[in-house]
Amino acid sequence: MPQTTKAIVIHAARDLRIEDVPIADIGAGEVRLRLATGGVCGSDLHYYNHGGFGAIRLREPMVLGHEVSAYVTELGLGVDGLQVGQLVAVSPSRPCGNCRYCAEGLQNQCLNMRFYGSAMPFPHIQGAFRQDLVAMASQCVPADGLTAGEAAMAEPLAVTLHATRRAGDILGKRVLVTGCGPIGALSILSARRAGAAEIVATDLSDFTLALAKTVGADRTINTAKDPEALAEYSANKGYFDVLFECSGAAPALSAGIMAMRPRGVIMQLGLGGDMSLPMMAITAKELDLRGSFRFHSEFATGVGLMQKGLIDVKPLITHTLPLDRAVEAFTVASDRAVAMKAQIAF
Repeated sequence: MPQTTKAIVIHAARDLRIEDVPIADIGAGEVRLRLATGGVCGSDLHYYNHGGFGAIRLREPMVLGHEVSAYVTELGLGVDGLQVGQLVAVSPSRPCGNCRYCAEGLQNQCLNMRFYGSAMPFPHIQGAFRQDLVAMASQCVPADGLTAGEAAMAEPLAVTLHATRRAGDILGKRVLVTGCGPIGALSILSARRAGAAEIVATDLSDFTLALAKTVGADRTINTAKDPEALAEYSANKGYFDVLFECSGAAPALSAGIMAMRPRGVIMQLGLGGDMSLPMMAITAKELDLRGSFRFHSEFATGVGLMQKGLIDVKPLITHTLPLDRAVEAFTVASDRAVAMKAQIAF
């Protein structure tokens, strides 16, 4: 077996390289994987375009990537339920299982989380964009019946399923989604599956709004062309029961809050940095402001929903490029006028 494998490594902003990195040994309870597909995520783009986000900065070279699917090539001691050659969706979430939050069932808040491709701790947690990857068997969810591209969408889908769970009862509710990148579009799919009666989506790009319509939005609004379009929903103290704020932009959040009816729920998914909030409106309308961060059990749920045909992510995969064009994939993924989800075929 070769001693190294090709990986996508970020060194600094705009300094992305395909390099040889050492392969890992396989231990008990682990599996060796041949990477199939990797999706370029918003956090990957922050590292690529800006060298980090907020206070989180690159301090050493880091393998990127956490939205991946792979084929099993070797089983470690004690592994069952998986087969060599099987396609799996690989969860990037590796909670310790021992801290106070893991004990409470809040694995996404683990104090010792090892989430692929994260510069939060130092040394950084290396990512999954490598041709040969060793993972825990518990991270691998069989993806039989799915394409490799679909299986790699399990991670962002899990993010929106977790947010939908945090939002509570959505059956029959009116939902507003602000920001129609991959998370916004997947939020539309998740909210509809949870029983939303009406979904309105806003964004600054006609391209992403067209895809939002394709996956189930009842109405789409380009707020760059019509900044006051949401104002019609603010009459009589507001209209929407639930807001999925996926842009991380303060203007989108403020406009969304004005369109919320009393005792509505604001789900904040977008991570654009700290924002000023219209606290008077939040207080007077008795709105619930809830954060949503990552996921855990929802990862396997998302795979199952795709396998049953209950959620179709295929329209959102707009580009698939080979590994040797990884830089191009990151450039394309950064352009919301032409791309929704760009993936890399390993």
